[in-house]
Amino acid sequence: MTLTTIILLVLALYMVQLFLQETSRFGFDLRSIVGKRDNLPEMSVVAGRLDRAKNNMREALPIFLALALLALVRGGDTNEVAHAASIFLIARVVYVPAYVSGVPMLRSLVWLVGVAGLVMMALPLI
Repeated sequence: MTLTTIILLVLALYMVQLFLQETSRFGFDLRSIVGKRDNLPEMSVVAGRLDRAKNNMREALPIFLALALLALVRGGDTNEVAHAASIFLIARVVYVPAYVSGVPMLRSLVWLVGVAGLVMMALPLI
């Protein structure tokens, strides 16, 4: 898989996370989702976890994009960075259900795998 494809997939995952978090807050009620949102309902446990997972992705996304774009701009062989970016992507895909499940330590372990992917992306660029 090319680095460009992985970047697009990570961005698509972020969009899915935005959608899941927002829709879960309203109980997947279409009328409330597209409404004015003047009186927001309290978040359920799952909606709160989805919100925190989304916020965590929002924190990791700039680092991922900076490393990926730096590799592309720098040119040359991006296979090593693409492999590390794949690890980041897979970890982030697993992170959402791991966070929502509430299984102790699982979320943190998956998060560490994602961070390892970021570190592996940075090493060839040094």
